[in-house]
Amino acid sequence: MLSYLLIIGAVYIGILMFFSWRTKKQIKTSTDFMLGGTKIGVAIGLMTFAATLFSTFTLLGMPDFSRANGLGAWIFLAFSDAIMVFLILWFGFYLRKRVGKSPYQGMSALLQKCYQNRMAGYLYFTAVFLFLIPYIAIQIRGVAIFLVSAFPDFIPVWGWSIGIILIMLVYSELGGLKAIIYADSLQGTLLLVVVWIVAFNCLNEVGGWNALFERVAAINQDLLSTPGPKGLLSPQFLIASALAILMIPVTQPQLSTRLVIMKNYSALKRMATAVGFFAMLVILPTIIIGMYGAIYYVDASTAEFLGGVLLEEQHEMIAAFIIIGLFAAAMSTSDSQLFAMGNEIKGLLSLKEEDNLRPIRLVILLFALSALVFSLVSSDELVLLARLSFSGTALMGPMILLGIFSQRPQGIAMIVLSMLALFIFILSNLGWFPKQILSYRTDLFLMIVLGIAALLNFLVNKSKSDKA
Repeated sequence: MLSYLLIIGAVYIGILMFFSWRTKKQIKTSTDFMLGGTKIGVAIGLMTFAATLFSTFTLLGMPDFSRANGLGAWIFLAFSDAIMVFLILWFGFYLRKRVGKSPYQGMSALLQKCYQNRMAGYLYFTAVFLFLIPYIAIQIRGVAIFLVSAFPDFIPVWGWSIGIILIMLVYSELGGLKAIIYADSLQGTLLLVVVWIVAFNCLNEVGGWNALFERVAAINQDLLSTPGPKGLLSPQFLIASALAILMIPVTQPQLSTRLVIMKNYSALKRMATAVGFFAMLVILPTIIIGMYGAIYYVDASTAEFLGGVLLEEQHEMIAAFIIIGLFAAAMSTSDSQLFAMGNEIKGLLSLKEEDNLRPIRLVILLFALSALVFSLVSSDELVLLARLSFSGTALMGPMILLGIFSQRPQGIAMIVLSMLALFIFILSNLGWFPKQILSYRTDLFLMIVLGIAALLNFLVNKSKSDKA
């Protein structure tokens, strides 16, 4: 496998360097560096959005999550992603309309403008920093753990993690966001091809669809229904997860940025529809792999399961492609998020077009180092960590939607409520606040309260505006 890996890896790095060299020549301003310089079309838009959305945890996390919790994982992710397509269309239209022809300097700056209050921008950035850094970290940790399984006694987890961060920073610092967008196209294609090859091998090994589910039922019937054998996939968990995933394009800056830089709304509509189709294609095979693991890797650890099904059972060339695909997925998602946070800082600091990129590059470096440290101390529960990230940023969703859809500043009430909700959510996850409020999961309760508050705020201010 090592020979295949060296050859495929060299080709992959060569392609990245070509992308970086090509885009570096086009960078003339800080906007070119942070936002890619030009508008993007449907095909590139689909691949960069999908590659950023479906990251390392899709291939490493979802099969193991399905193996442990059953088919309800499909409802957890696939159903939620399908609903998200409609929000992309709806939110994307109003976001682009709100931004207009002025340069997009990130959601933080836009919220400050919408609310006429700097606190809104700083609150949003705080939430993004607190919950996207862990998400970046799990990309790095997931691949590092996988590489340790592939090459035991070669380099420890921390060594792989540092290497991933260094390659990621060098590439992104040279080519900017446009280079990352090109790399996303390669990563998305690799991920889709690789996950289906593994899934077909699993089906072939077990004897087809019918045999797969018959054998799973014989081992543990609970795997074929919710809430699953561990009772995790309860209605409240699924509803709260759907809301968190639904808010991803609204609250996560790497995705909202891509909505803004689409060349027109028609292209955005076609891209959103294609993303929904892509989601089904990517998530279905992870369920197959997970059910296969429930049959043959019942008592195996996460590392043993992933090492076995993704490496040991595959042809050496396929295993090498899987490693490169996972590395590409981690780098693509992490780069996109680091760049998005760099753009948020640019907006918060009100840096002008002529300002140099040194402070932004420094901030991106600090974010990357923070993610590296977190990756070394985080757990191996990649899907649950990803969901925590989605839930934390989702709390900012009602405040963002209220600001984007309102024609006039909405006052400070929604900002204060969002800040309080974020504080309670953090305390709850630290174990310093109850996990439930009035028999509801804390995250679900907070989302309901914020949603109602945003709606009431909008209606009250609209009524005042109509009377005036």
